[in-house]
Amino acid sequence: MYKIILKSTLFMLLGLSLLSSCKRDEYFQDTGKADPNFNGTILAYLKSKPVNFDTLTRVINIAGMNDVFDKEQITFFAPTSSTIYKSIKALNADLRKNGRDTVSKLEQIKPQTWKDELSMYIFKGIYRLKDYPQLDTTAFTAFPGQGYTSYGGRTMNIGVIFNDAVTQRNSDGSPKTFVKYAGYRQLYLSYIPDFSTPTANLLNIPVSSSDIAPTNGIVHVLAQSVFSGTTLVSKHNFGFNTRTFIDKVIADGILPATP
Repeated sequence: MYKIILKSTLFMLLGLSLLSSCKRDEYFQDTGKADPNFNGTILAYLKSKPVNFDTLTRVINIAGMNDVFDKEQITFFAPTSSTIYKSIKALNADLRKNGRDTVSKLEQIKPQTWKDELSMYIFKGIYRLKDYPQLDTTAFTAFPGQGYTSYGGRTMNIGVIFNDAVTQRNSDGSPKTFVKYAGYRQLYLSYIPDFSTPTANLLNIPVSSSDIAPTNGIVHVLAQSVFSGTTLVSKHNFGFNTRTFIDKVIADGILPATP
């Protein structure tokens, strides 16, 4: 279990106020075991963490999926709010480039569009880290993870990377000896861009905090942008493929802004 340590950062979205709640980021530190149980539903858990999920819970509401997160037994790979901000920022840059009005409210994107995108992160049933097979991105043939059908019917690959355990280090801190696959385990959710070549160019998104257990399922929090020194390193945009997200929003239609 990982403890999330918050780190504030400022983002500018040229005229947008809708995502002020997303204008922060996080980095993650392994702090050992913690109590994974939460006395409430998945939706209640997300609402209890507004710094991380306030925009996400708004998207869930717009998509008309509150009951899914409140009543159904599901496993949810939770994207943080700033990943939604990043996708909206990319969408607006594309709209401006093509001389179109930008999105100023989340509600301008149609409920079905949000539902389709959100459903890729949801899986029926309860699955903890221990329930998923091994994944090795450098030995995919031997350890490919496994395909799982998401709530919306799209196949996603899920697996656990077994890291190596370092048993001895050189004087400079680099590994000298290690035991293969004996180290800590990290869960990954992977987007398959092209089903005609399902093992190629997977978008592998690591989980930063796994096995959180509300009363109606399991939450695995996905890693988002993290700081490497003073550099913001991109890890995940909502919808996985930013170009596909933009094209879907435009194809489905953008509603006019209302006061």
